[in-house]
Amino acid sequence: MAEKEKKASPAKKRSIGRRIWRFIWKSTMWFFIISISLVILYRWVNPPITILQIQERCDCPEGSEYHQEWVDAEDISLYMKLAVVASEDNNFMKHNGLDWGAIEKAKKYNATHKKKRGASTISQQVAKNVFLWPSRTWIRKGFEVYFTYLIEFFWSKERIMEVYLNVIEMGPCKFGVGAAAKDYFKTSASKLSREQAALIAGSLPNPKKFNPKKPSGYLLKRQAAITRLMRLIGDKYFERYADGVPEEELEKEKEGLDD
Repeated sequence: MAEKEKKASPAKKRSIGRRIWRFIWKSTMWFFIISISLVILYRWVNPPITILQIQERCDCPEGSEYHQEWVDAEDISLYMKLAVVASEDNNFMKHNGLDWGAIEKAKKYNATHKKKRGASTISQQVAKNVFLWPSRTWIRKGFEVYFTYLIEFFWSKERIMEVYLNVIEMGPCKFGVGAAAKDYFKTSASKLSREQAALIAGSLPNPKKFNPKKPSGYLLKRQAAITRLMRLIGDKYFERYADGVPEEELEKEKEGLDD
């Protein structure tokens, strides 16, 4: 009897190993199927809500009202689109999701400066906000890269910009350019001026701290730097990809955003 049990033991171990492998394989396949399907769906369907929006809606402080409304791409001021390119991602139209040049420059800058410079592209921020959770872990960062390349493959640049400007946090319990335009300037997203758009974009690194309606001296300084970059890049950026702007000129003006 004991001999039979001993003979059966290796078979059971192999069976358990096959089950574990089958579970991992099926889970991986389902993850790819669901994630790719969701990205394709959101190419046409607007994301209903994000994890960060759920958290903010639950933790909205007293005296603040949750505000989020969707604005279609054609109803968003070109100045707003240009402002976030100037402040967040100069090479938005050129890169395929990750800006490796900006990443290398950020590494060199951070090695010699106390205040750190980020290198996340607009596409990465969309991936993080729409599909993932707020976190700084390497696991989340890995998923961020995966979703970034997916949306770059399946979406147009216009769609990425549209989703970005509608899901990004723009103040306490405030999401999207539609809410920011109304709450800060009593206007619509389509009527934002160059200066107003630059103020909103300037607040994005810390939208809970910086208030475009009551800008601090630091925020006004960022606004001026962003406005200069917007003029340097030009209103035709989305047509010509800023190819005519020397890189050293962009870098010189960007210094005003990091001081």
